[in-house]
Amino acid sequence: MLTVKELLDEAIKYEEKPLVYYIIHLLQKGKISEYDDSNFDLDLADHEEVKRLIEENPLKIEKVRIYSLKKNQKQFMFIFAKSEHEAIEFFVRKFRQKPLNCKEYPLEEEITRENTTKTFREFKKEFIDFPALLGMFERS
Repeated sequence: MLTVKELLDEAIKYEEKPLVYYIIHLLQKGKISEYDDSNFDLDLADHEEVKRLIEENPLKIEKVRIYSLKKNQKQFMFIFAKSEHEAIEFFVRKFRQKPLNCKEYPLEEEITRENTTKTFREFKKEFIDFPALLGMFERS
């Protein structure tokens, strides 16, 4: 079983905003310890206070995904964005055309860029602001 600290680390990694704020709230109120196993009761939280934290989002947690947008029959652009709509808008602004399609990929999928193989999640750490263009893939 995970400890509360391990669960918090995972929640941050996977950008699970409500869970992050519930855990932080319960830690701050002394209802749980970071060394407890993660089998805790969310009913111990002040739900209104957690709701306020989620809305204010002081940690600026936003789920960012990766999308492949097809520019033409051979070229695909990989764009990190919070939604498909945001990825398409970014593509249109950058390339002055609509993509032929837009497909979300799992962040755990590995790709090779400039002789480096990493997951999309690892590449995402290179960016601060989103949406962001990871690069182009050209099919032969």
